[in-house]
Amino acid sequence: MPFWMSWLNGESPVAVTIISIALMLACGFLMTRITKKLRLPNVTAYIVGGILAGPFCLNLIPRTVIENTAFLPDIALAFIAFSTGEFFRLSVLKKNGGKVITITVLESVGAAILVFLTCHLILGLNFAFSVVLGALATATAPASTIMTIRQTGAKGDFVDTLLQVVALDDVVCLILYSVAVSVADAVFSSSGFQIAQVLLPIGKNLLLLLLGCFFGILLKLLISRRSNDNRLIVAIALLFSYCGICAVLDVSPLLGCMGMGMVYINTTEDERLFRQLNYFSPPILLLFFFRSGLSFDLGLLVNNSEAIGSVSLLLIGIIYFIVRIAGKYLGAFAGCKLAGKSPKVSRYLGLALIPQAGVAIGLAALGARELGGELGRALETIILSSSVLYELIGPGAAKLSLYLSGSYSNELEDLAPVEETTEDGQKKTEVDLLIERIQKIQSELPAHTENENERAFTEAAEEYYHDQNIPAPRRNPRRRIL
Repeated sequence: MPFWMSWLNGESPVAVTIISIALMLACGFLMTRITKKLRLPNVTAYIVGGILAGPFCLNLIPRTVIENTAFLPDIALAFIAFSTGEFFRLSVLKKNGGKVITITVLESVGAAILVFLTCHLILGLNFAFSVVLGALATATAPASTIMTIRQTGAKGDFVDTLLQVVALDDVVCLILYSVAVSVADAVFSSSGFQIAQVLLPIGKNLLLLLLGCFFGILLKLLISRRSNDNRLIVAIALLFSYCGICAVLDVSPLLGCMGMGMVYINTTEDERLFRQLNYFSPPILLLFFFRSGLSFDLGLLVNNSEAIGSVSLLLIGIIYFIVRIAGKYLGAFAGCKLAGKSPKVSRYLGLALIPQAGVAIGLAALGARELGGELGRALETIILSSSVLYELIGPGAAKLSLYLSGSYSNELEDLAPVEETTEDGQKKTEVDLLIERIQKIQSELPAHTENENERAFTEAAEEYYHDQNIPAPRRNPRRRIL
């Protein structure tokens, strides 16, 4: 029992839950102050913070809270998936969709096959465990990749291809994961392996995908008739409703929520709702990743698990970490060659696909729930430990790939190109060129410190004040964004 629970007069479940959530949010935020100085993503801070606060380290959060927040992976996956659906614009996919699908399938399947063969044939691990782990190897982290692209201002064919691949990547991951879990359940079934046990969950996922697309149309109809202050309420209500349906049927909400986002963006072209949800979701994602860290079993990592094989989970995690990178790189290289991409794209695309976090961790939590027991705990432990490593090197590898592919440059001449001669044909001095380049860079900088997610959220709040005839609070354009 955490030491702070002894300070309470009795053990009020409400007080314990509220204080635990406050501690999770506070600890997650404080850890980002450390990782920010180290230039590491927030996901790393949340997971590491959860591990330190968990029952295997400082024991700040009681196990009852950890167990009673099992719904967080479903909710977090819904937000992640809906946001990913924004990148499935049909107008963009029509341009080079065939090539992107070829690259995505090869790099995803390449990683899955290589991880499965290594785990099952070389390490001699349990067949069902190896299948599910191979399926999870296909997932990437779109958020890390998009963040790196925005920071560098990269653009070009390499960036366009990368964005579409990481968006489609998670679709392939979910399909393979659904098949893998179905195969694992069939293997463990007392009646033996039957093809119907595999096809039934796949059919269930396809039906829920159609339902998700219907929810996307429903979202469009409901939002179009509502004032701006209710847009967020309607969107979250529909996302939660869909998650509830998926939970009843014991199916991941990821694919359907992607479909919901895809249908909504293609029928409305409304990017603002995605910005509002992205600004609203950080506390939920923090709690999800922090809880994942709380569930991390340090003792299991250094011990052998008889349920999966005779190899320690630490060794399996290290091998999985290396083999997945190799599978991603080789698959992306082969896919780019087959799709006729330029050498710079084919050589360096695999480096940008290293990050792995949200989707893989969420599916690992669902997989642990479905497989259960020691097998499920081992699966979640490996994915969590490797995700921390991927988030440590992933953004750096993505930035390196953008640089090597020529998608961005640190040279001032490339960042701010200007005419080097005057209108009458005279060559400008170096001082004049420098002044013009500085002025051009300044003119392209945003006029305020708000990011696009915060701006969309703030504008909706101001419209609410206007509609209700309430004086809006004054905004301070110079306030610091931490």
